[in-house]
Amino acid sequence: MKLNSEDLEKVAAHTLEHYDQRADDFWEGTRGHDVSQNIAALLKYIDGNAPFSILDFGCGPGRDLKVFADMGHRAVGLEGSGRFAEMARAHSGCDVLHQDFLKLALPTSAFDGVFANASMFHVPSQELPRVLRELHATLKSGGVLFASNPRGDNDEGWNRGRYGTYHDLPSWRAFMTQAGFSELTHYYRPKDLPREQQPWLASVWRA
Repeated sequence: MKLNSEDLEKVAAHTLEHYDQRADDFWEGTRGHDVSQNIAALLKYIDGNAPFSILDFGCGPGRDLKVFADMGHRAVGLEGSGRFAEMARAHSGCDVLHQDFLKLALPTSAFDGVFANASMFHVPSQELPRVLRELHATLKSGGVLFASNPRGDNDEGWNRGRYGTYHDLPSWRAFMTQAGFSELTHYYRPKDLPREQQPWLASVWRA
């Protein structure tokens, strides 16, 4: 079912409200998560010499944004939740763009890498081609995008107060290639577990 403009406003508003109201609990529950495998996967494929310009897309309270900054990279966050954006600025000391994923205003050819960890699954599938094209455009030529999302059977809708889309690999691959990206690698997380215990699909792409 196609979402109209009013539906899309509701998707964004209610999902962001969910995070704003639970920002402190979310931070306490996720600040210790180890996503070093994902950070390494992005940096491995960026050509050239560090430091790199990195956009942390959906940076949340700033956990990974601070890691990039501490590594010496020029890290910028992007976050739709006002509470998360404030927390990320305070925690990381980095610039954080407060932007709705469905209303992006990004500079062209500005970043060596985009890190989208557990964020892009909130973009409705009908809007995903446009959002991916916008992320492609904000990357420098040959730049790299990392994405990690909860996988599923291509279903989407409301889940405990948040809107989500749950792609399998063929579906996600189709969206990415249609937006002009070339696949570099993919894997499932957490690592070293049977596939049925790996709910996250991670992938790396070149623009």
